[in-house]
Amino acid sequence: MSDSQLAFHSTLPSAKAAPHTLCIDVLQPVRQWLDRLAINDPKLARLLYKVIPGQCPFERDIILFGRKLAHIPPLCKLNPLYDQLVGLRFRSMCYLVDVCGETV
Repeated sequence: MSDSQLAFHSTLPSAKAAPHTLCIDVLQPVRQWLDRLAINDPKLARLLYKVIPGQCPFERDIILFGRKLAHIPPLCKLNPLYDQLVGLRFRSMCYLVDVCGETV
């Protein structure tokens, strides 16, 4: 097969497939701000390390008399900024350990 006979197909969805779908992420500026936030103050680093949980809270089932009344999903799945907050906590911890010499 020669090069001129090869057909190239785009893997991207065509504009004709979904003309009215416009996805705007309103939280993107907040995500970028959290990702760029520099930790340069030990007090701020300690506060962030204490306030932001280290792991996703566990999901729960509310059971009364053997019947499941409600299901609470893992709270991290409900927070659209969870990844950025965990990254901020990690940067705070690294600052405290590497720069301040603290043991956390």
